[in-house]
Amino acid sequence: MTLHWVPATERIDLLADPVARAVPDLEGVEVAGIDPDLADTAAFCEKYGVTLDESANCVVVAAKRGGETRYAACMVLATMRVDVNGVVRRHLDARKASFAPMAEAVELTGMEYGGITPLGLPEEWPILVDTHVAEHPKVVIGSGVRRSKLAVSGATLAGLKRAEVLSLAG
Repeated sequence: MTLHWVPATERIDLLADPVARAVPDLEGVEVAGIDPDLADTAAFCEKYGVTLDESANCVVVAAKRGGETRYAACMVLATMRVDVNGVVRRHLDARKASFAPMAEAVELTGMEYGGITPLGLPEEWPILVDTHVAEHPKVVIGSGVRRSKLAVSGATLAGLKRAEVLSLAG
């Protein structure tokens, strides 16, 4: 199957509401409709001919310290794993860090599971962008919904408000 990329501002119907609100402030973000049953990274890449190192995942992390829970988004290439209990936990100065439960991530982001993206996340959330993503000329990421994907430069992701670039792999 072929992806038909168009400027995301021309097809906000393919975006979750928080993403649609964030996209007009960014340059060069494109969207393509996909089969929602193929939204998971491996299935998407296989069906649409996108390599895993051209695809980036957004992982929502819950960091806990002293009875308080803070959330962060981590962007890594699909070929990598986020070091949640090491790098991320220390960076967020948390006693414990783990992947946020699916229902919690969906409720807090206003996005569909399997489509969560750093664009349009809650204002107070840090966005931790792995160096490999930040250096990438263009990566495919979620759009907030399972029926589409976004293409965006790593520099755009690294330039988001609250974005911090660091090595997230363990």
